[in-house]
Order: sequence, then structure tokens, then C-alpha cells
Amino acid sequence: MDGNQRVAVVSGAARGIGAAIAKRLSSDGLGVAVLDLDESACAETVDSIREAGGRALAVGADVSDEAGVEAAIARIVDELGAPTVVVNNAGITRDNLLFKMSVDDWDAVMSVHLRGAFLLSRAAQKYMVEQKWGRIVNLSSTSALGNRGQANYSAAKAGMQGLTKTLAVELGPFGVTANAIAPGFIVTEMTAATAERIGVSFEDFKASVAAETPVRRIGVPEDIAHTASFLVSEGAGFVSGQVIYVAGGPKG
Repeated sequence: MDGNQRVAVVSGAARGIGAAIAKRLSSDGLGVAVLDLDESACAETVDSIREAGGRALAVGADVSDEAGVEAAIARIVDELGAPTVVVNNAGITRDNLLFKMSVDDWDAVMSVHLRGAFLLSRAAQKYMVEQKWGRIVNLSSTSALGNRGQANYSAAKAGMQGLTKTLAVELGPFGVTANAIAPGFIVTEMTAATAERIGVSFEDFKASVAAETPVRRIGVPEDIAHTASFLVSEGAGFVSGQVIYVAGGPKG
């Protein structure tokens, strides 16, 4: 199938890394379903894609809700086409040290990251299997290696890697690859919130991270979008079950 006919679903695509990936996949010739919890929040990403000549659809859905995900995929099939690319980017943080972390904070992070990736991948895989071609890209994190104050987030992001490898094994025979991207420090609203949580200015926070990064700079959403573009491409068909750390230096 020609790339121009393919449809991608990118979750958490209203802003940040998800928005950058959605725009990049559109520039690569794919139709893009811009999925986020609040459909109206997707307008800026969708407008940007359409203004550049691409096809995009704003879709509001809670990725942790089974019925909501099934309904979202059905709508995407009807209005944009059958999705053969899924980027599971939706995520939240509820950071705290273990002894302060509530069960609700644990469950919320697990639900959005892991349950969400499972539900969206499961709902879309049948279209990939039917077409004997598909790409699943899951967003992990360097936090999967362990990070103080993020027992829930670290566990979820490590879980994304296990999910990725299993999807690669199960779906590989049907022409479907599954890979994970594990970003390091990327400038987003989420990392700005982290700086606020630990009580330092975002500028100081970025400077300190850059000084400790081998390439001596911090990451931007487009760095992740470039990697996603490769993993979704035709040329990446022999790359599956991998975790790529995009962190300006060696990780993992």
C-alpha cells in the first residue's frame, strides 16, 4: 500500500511530543488521527497539519477506557481510513516518593500508559493484520531505568518495553513491527512541571541537564518525531522489538 493511503493514530497528540510526531507523520504522507483526552485541545495540531496540506482528524478519547477506545477507532476508520500505524504516546505523571504515593496516583499512571497502549494497540491491530502491514511505536522513557520519585512512571515505562517486545513477537508474522522510543530529557510542559515540582527554574533545570548530556544539549519534541518517522517507514521493516534511547548519549 502506498504511504499516502496509510493512516496513523497518535495518542496524546494535542501538544508536546505527540503533536510533533503527528505533524511529522503527516509530512511523511500519512493521514493522522490526533487523539487526546480533550478533542478541542487537538485543534491546534490538526489545523497545523491541514494548513500544510495534510489530512488530520481530531479525536477525543480516554485511552484507558475500553469502550471509548473502540469507539474512537471505529470513528477513525469511518472518517479517515483503517489505521495501520499506532503511536502510543499518551501519558501523565503523578510523581512522589514511594511512602507518599497514593494508590490512586499509582493506578492513574498505569491506566493511561500501559492500559491505554494495550487498548489502542489491540483495537487497531486487526486492521494491520488484515492489510499484512503495520507499525506500532510505544513511548517509553529513560525513567524506565529507575528515577527517584517516579515509582509509578518508571514501572509503567518499563512495562511499555515489555509490551513492545511481546507485540513484536505476536504480530511479526503478519507484517507488523513494534518498537519503543525511550526519550531522555525533552522540553515539554511535562518537564517544565517537573522543574516546578523540585523547586528550580525551568531555565536552570534545562542548563543543568544539558551540561550532563554527552551531546551538550537538551532534547526537543522533533528529536523524538524524527525517530518515530524512521520506525514507521517502509525501510524500518526489519527493525522490531527494539527500544531506542533518544537521550543524547548512551542509556539502557
